Amino acid sequence: MTQAGTDTENLLEVNNIEVIYNHVILVLKGVSLTVPKGGITALLGGNGAGKTTTLKAISNLLKSERGEVTKGSIKYRGDAIEDLNPSDLVKTGVIQVMEGRHCFGHLTVEENLMTGAFTRGDGRGAVSADLDMVYGYFPRLKERRKSQAGYTSGGEQQMCAIGRALMSRPETVLLDEPSMGLAPQLVEEIFEIVKQLNEKENVSFLLAEQNTNVALRYAHYGYILESGRIVMDGPAAELRENPDVKEFYLGMSDEGRKSFRDVRSYRRRKRWLS
Repeated sequence: MTQAGTDTENLLEVNNIEVIYNHVILVLKGVSLTVPKGGITALLGGNGAGKTTTLKAISNLLKSERGEVTKGSIKYRGDAIEDLNPSDLVKTGVIQVMEGRHCFGHLTVEENLMTGAFTRGDGRGAVSADLDMVYGYFPRLKERRKSQAGYTSGGEQQMCAIGRALMSRPETVLLDEPSMGLAPQLVEEIFEIVKQLNEKENVSFLLAEQNTNVALRYAHYGYILESGRIVMDGPAAELRENPDVKEFYLGMSDEGRKSFRDVRSYRRRKRWLS
């Protein structure tokens, strides 16, 4: 499934991948998606749908969890990236912001940000300029730059994690559950910054998110995962108006939450996917 009808260049292409954990547990079943240059692409679904596994497959972080991609291909700018180690992948322009933020609690906010520039070799001046750029987007981090990251709020840690990723000068950021555990106004603030980074710095985003409502407002294109399969995809504006998406993910139905399995069109899709 590709984002048809666009003339933009696709940076990331995931083609029909399967992921198995511990040699037996099949988690992803033929997932395909693309991330175009300059786009914000949302990967949506509930807990356990396979969103984080998809991102970890792209960023080659599965091996530490005894997972592996057993079928399909993952290409970035036309080159296979499945065999790159994570630090080499960062050098190609792809970086992941992990679910749960994972800041170094004993380091200051600024030290955390500087760890993001570890793989760079373009000199202190360029790194310093990017640090100022990050502080421009996240003024709260500048105020807290000498504070230990472990003593900052969840929202500040999320900003720190995104800022750290930006310090690697990425072309594409894989953003995993940026809204997790944050107050609604902070979620809006972080998504607004993602939008600005996309428009002003031309950073492309693939974001995995359970908060379908917010994600579809800021994304350009969306994929919906359920039980390791993509069951629906399309432009974000169309998905927002889709009656099934409204009912199952946006809570706009009087009949209570159902599963896609209750829908005839889902069954047809399932036969087509399997």
